[in-house]
Amino acid sequence: QVQLVESGGGLVQAGGSLSLSCAASGRTFSSIAMGWFRQAPGKEREFVAAITWSAGTTYYADSVKGRFTISSDNAKNTVYLQMNSLKPEDTAVYYCAAKRTLLRITSTDHYEYWGQGTQVTVSS
Repeated sequence: QVQLVESGGGLVQAGGSLSLSCAASGRTFSSIAMGWFRQAPGKEREFVAAITWSAGTTYYADSVKGRFTISSDNAKNTVYLQMNSLKPEDTAVYYCAAKRTLLRITSTDHYEYWGQGTQVTVSS
């Protein structure tokens, strides 16, 4: 099992920045990649960004490219999501997730472990 704990959410004005963290513990060696997803009220959970532990290869949803940056600190088993130029439509609960393979890395359905989520609210 892999345990994931997110932190860093909060309230920010449009145009502002927030940084999220996700600390992994447990059988972290079984995790190949980490992802960030978000779910707004009344909407389905959607992919935001992902990163592979070994090569640090990154993936982004088109809606966040150029504004969000995912990074990792392998020594700390921690993944970060730096969010800049935030928009009201970025408001959602943000979830960290881990997966054991590189298959379908942007798919919500292919992550085995999930954190509890952290709220991000962007006011206009």
